[in-house]
Amino acid sequence: MFKRSIIVLSVLVSGCSAKYVQQDLAISPERLIQGQAVFIATPVDGRYETNLYKASGAMTAGAIRSAFARYSNQVKVSESCADLACIRELGNAGYYVVPEILHWEDRATEWSGIPDRIEVKLVIYGAKGDEPLASTVVSGKSKWLTFGGDHPQDLLQKPIESYVKAQF
Repeated sequence: MFKRSIIVLSVLVSGCSAKYVQQDLAISPERLIQGQAVFIATPVDGRYETNLYKASGAMTAGAIRSAFARYSNQVKVSESCADLACIRELGNAGYYVVPEILHWEDRATEWSGIPDRIEVKLVIYGAKGDEPLASTVVSGKSKWLTFGGDHPQDLLQKPIESYVKAQF
């Protein structure tokens, strides 16, 4: 009986935390400079099959803004731009960040057991040039044991903060 209780408890504990993965696509040998202005594009809202998740682009840009705000007092988000050319036209910054939502899946995990999932590509550019200084794809999957209230946007903050911190 005790052995079964331990097994059940370990299964429950392992299902109670979200999982994150980061896949770096481009890494600069130099760190970003704290205090430089950062201009962030707002990605197009995420989709899963036929579902469009309204405001998911704004939530993603907001999570990125919060992460960069720890390292600069000059962080702006453009709600009207989704690409590098557009944000460069609108602002003068040391760094430009272009996110792209690759996957956004909101599930009723509390009754289906199917986790929420996100996958966001993040590309950081310098003031000039079209080559990225850094680029990654962060992925998140919610815990399978929830009691409601979890959403894909809840999976954004932790991996994005971790990635941005590693750039400085």
